[in-house]
Amino acid sequence: MLRKRLRALKQVAVAYSGGLDSSFLLTVAAETLPGNVLALTMVSAAQPSVDTADAQKYAAKLGVSHHIQEVDVCALPGFSENSPKRCYYCKKEDFVVMKKVAAAEGFQVLLDGSTGDDLKDYRPGMAAASELGVLSPLLEVGLSKQEIRGLAKAMGVPQWEKPASPCLASRIPYGTRITPALLRQVQEAEAVLHQLGLVEVRVRHHGSVARLEVPRNDFPVVLGHAEEITRKLKALGFTYVALDVEGFRSGSLNEVLGR
Repeated sequence: MLRKRLRALKQVAVAYSGGLDSSFLLTVAAETLPGNVLALTMVSAAQPSVDTADAQKYAAKLGVSHHIQEVDVCALPGFSENSPKRCYYCKKEDFVVMKKVAAAEGFQVLLDGSTGDDLKDYRPGMAAASELGVLSPLLEVGLSKQEIRGLAKAMGVPQWEKPASPCLASRIPYGTRITPALLRQVQEAEAVLHQLGLVEVRVRHHGSVARLEVPRNDFPVVLGHAEEITRKLKALGFTYVALDVEGFRSGSLNEVLGR
């Protein structure tokens, strides 16, 4: 179904973050439409730097033409104010820029890696995609995240086991103004946890408090390195370091929205 959909489009540009879904989509597109695929990656202070590096490496491996475009997200009207529509403003800017770059290269169709699972959380960026005519073939054919992970593994896509890596701004509570300094602080704090071998982590930024979310089965690792973690996060500017006993849960800051 997915390959049939892509063949009908003939030539596509793919919004490529370097994560599982967009990597899978790019792989299938490259195999189905050889020579007729363009990968587009947006880089900003809100994007984990490791994702950009992964995107560059994998696009090169696929032999796909790859454009990287920088954007100053903190200068975007509506983004830095950090309202619940923050993601909409960011994605709209991303898609507008990507469509211009794609058109300049002769590509009229832009795809993203949204799936049905994205409908289960608050995703205002999907409205921006719809408004700008960005297509979501993984959603169209009904592939779930679990199915995509299994297919990616079978195809040898290295990101098949990569956990979700959302925008760093998602760690900052709505209403707190987003700055490059806050985003950098979050990224460096999460790097401390990753260096301990933890995979799924979120450091939620509550001003002077760093609230750590990790799966409950990783609590022993955090507690076993409590002094080291506390020391390093305080060196980054936090006054307090707290472990959230509810454990890791994607989109936890959306709980205030009743979702």
